[in-house]
Amino acid sequence: MGKCVNHPDRETSYLCMKQNIYMCEECIKCRDPEIYCKYRPSCPINFISKKGVEGWIGEEKKVAEEIETATVLFEPDKKEITVPKGSTLLDAARGTDIHINASCNGKGACGKCKLIIESGQFETDDTPLLSDTEKEKNYVLACLTKVKGDITAKIPEESIEKQLKVAGMGEDATKKLKGFVTEIEPMLVNYSLELNPPTLDDSVSDLDRLNRGLKKAGCDVSRLSVGLKVMRQLAATMREDGWKVTASVLHKKCSSEVLRVASGNGLKRSLGLAIDLGTTSIVVYVVDMADGTILSATSGHNRQAACGDDVINRIVCAEKDGVKKLSGMSLRTINNLIGEAMGGLEDDFKKIENVVISGNTTMTHLLLGIEPKYIRREPYIPAVSEFPILKAGNIGIKANPAAAVFIMPGPASYVGGDIVSGLLYTGFHREEPLTLFIDVGTNGEIVLGNKDWLMTASCSAGPAFEGGGIRWGMRAEEGAIEKVSINPETLVPEFSTVGDLLPRGICGSGMIDLISEMLKTGIIGPNGKFKLESDHPRMKKYNGEGSYVLEFAKNTAMDEDIVFTETDINSLVLSKGAVYAGFSVLLNEASMDFSMVDRIIITGGFGQYLDIERAISIGLLPDLDRDKFSYLGNSSIAGAYMALLSNDYRKEAIEISNSMTYIDFSSNSKFMDEFTSALFLPHTNMDAFPSVKVGE
Repeated sequence: MGKCVNHPDRETSYLCMKQNIYMCEECIKCRDPEIYCKYRPSCPINFISKKGVEGWIGEEKKVAEEIETATVLFEPDKKEITVPKGSTLLDAARGTDIHINASCNGKGACGKCKLIIESGQFETDDTPLLSDTEKEKNYVLACLTKVKGDITAKIPEESIEKQLKVAGMGEDATKKLKGFVTEIEPMLVNYSLELNPPTLDDSVSDLDRLNRGLKKAGCDVSRLSVGLKVMRQLAATMREDGWKVTASVLHKKCSSEVLRVASGNGLKRSLGLAIDLGTTSIVVYVVDMADGTILSATSGHNRQAACGDDVINRIVCAEKDGVKKLSGMSLRTINNLIGEAMGGLEDDFKKIENVVISGNTTMTHLLLGIEPKYIRREPYIPAVSEFPILKAGNIGIKANPAAAVFIMPGPASYVGGDIVSGLLYTGFHREEPLTLFIDVGTNGEIVLGNKDWLMTASCSAGPAFEGGGIRWGMRAEEGAIEKVSINPETLVPEFSTVGDLLPRGICGSGMIDLISEMLKTGIIGPNGKFKLESDHPRMKKYNGEGSYVLEFAKNTAMDEDIVFTETDINSLVLSKGAVYAGFSVLLNEASMDFSMVDRIIITGGFGQYLDIERAISIGLLPDLDRDKFSYLGNSSIAGAYMALLSNDYRKEAIEISNSMTYIDFSSNSKFMDEFTSALFLPHTNMDAFPSVKVGE
């Protein structure tokens, strides 16, 4: 349902897919009947224009009667859904909010959306992305499998969503962040007032009396507005408890608004939310707005991952399935996490009155239901870069409907509010040393500068570091291999997993360790190709290409060999090449080189477990003095926390965003040259990596 384009007071379900506008029954008419439209054969507007509303209703009933359906049951969640026959299992999973990773957005190119068919009628395409052993066990790819009858499908062990490894939660986060904000200034402030009753000598109106009390309490009333709803309730509320009231005032950039006035002036605990809206995962802090204590914290996978690992796939999915659908997916994730974080607190959601959200430009657009498609179309312009203060009820966040919501501003389509948060937290934009900042994740956003100037760019690192496009790649969940070393004599690996569980796959930090160790021990050469003989016990053929066995089936959670293929290596080399090229080109744009950089700050969930020495050895990071490198954790959530508590930091976030000069690599020929040069381990120019010794 939506609002008619000509009559915004009317709700209607008739949507023109070409122009993405709604029309009520009175307005229905095809606007471009002479222009080709791929939606026309099934377009209700086109049909109604010819045969009228009654004809369309009859047609809908006819189509509904003709559609055959089937039931899909997903194990072990025991979630069930009825879908039209011919739907894919991926469509069915999305309909039940089952988490199935579809890195390629259902194109059949990543091999991540694996399911095991336990029973039922289906039709599936053959794919080299499944091993012969998996096919024997009735594995299929959800995106390539069509429902032909009732089906029971099981999510395999390696695909089941597990707890993400996220450091710095709860009490640890409070210790780390408390003290950054010394004077707490929320957006929504509750003023506890005890007003003087009116007399014949003091006969000002109730509203004037409220304004007088607010002014005395330190509230700037010169730009204060009051809605009609509040004014209607004012007289009774003021007198209910002998002129003791609590006024809730929302302080915006250019004005303030009285949202409500309640009887009684005993202030209750007010809570806030700091939210890191990541492409891969979402982190939520529940904060006591009185003293900044982080009362609880949690994290989880962004449900939009079912539509692809990167922002481009999310935008494509939004164009196909609608922005509203993707907005709902991220909202469900956020609200579930809020529920989880609030579960152990003796407070209800209505006490959440202030919210700050930090995310990249695409994620914030999708959350707010704003069309993001022009972000990926030249000249790559977002619909909004700086947001006004919004209300939680209008977004759908599980909080007090009147809660104030501040969205971190972003300077460009591919550099968003999460990077602004990072600068706010690290503070290098206030200091003299020349700093290179990178947030390593699904995208690689880079900032170069100091207190005098800031340049920023985004290099499309791709989802490899988050497990996308890697046969056994996964996020840093329980069972993920996160640290790897290889015995130089036996070439047998040793590793540790998240949670010390049986291995289910390998995460980004483990992949970098593995490639570094394979390079050092001579298993692979600088070109990323295997040098080890094919008959070695640790080598096997997988889908016709060489692969290194990281762990044998008998020791894994899935009874499958965990292998690393040449294709996997190539995906990592492409990703690391993009990051290093980004560093080089941004420095070149400023007429500088690596020798002039005073420090390098690494942030982001992936960077948390990054071994600097090994990252340098494969050419992901420049070969500089190791003392110049520092890791500062999840700077996006930290910056959101600071902005939640401080008006000065909210203003500073806007200043940071406005002060950045964005460099677009898509039209920069130098970037492709540097990228090509970086597609070697560690680099084609070994003079740039004097400390790296490659295995013979």
